[in-house]
Amino acid sequence: MGSLKVKVVPGSSRNQVVGWLGDALKVKVTAPPEKGRANAAIVALFAQALGISADQVEITAGHASPLKTIAITGLDDDAIKQAFE
Repeated sequence: MGSLKVKVVPGSSRNQVVGWLGDALKVKVTAPPEKGRANAAIVALFAQALGISADQVEITAGHASPLKTIAITGLDDDAIKQAFE
């Protein structure tokens, strides 16, 4: 299982992975930061970007923060970083 630090910008015009911001991956999602909508959008975005099931993506820290830690089952840290380079 690999993990990834993420900086989230909710309420954006589209869902996208922007790129690396230091040691965190910056992502934008259209969903607002209300009632877990942005978190659900982040899980869906990473699942789609990595070609895996949403069940393999879990937010493990930062549920109410723009800085989050995401765990991804089935991929190690190196494979995750390579996918977004």
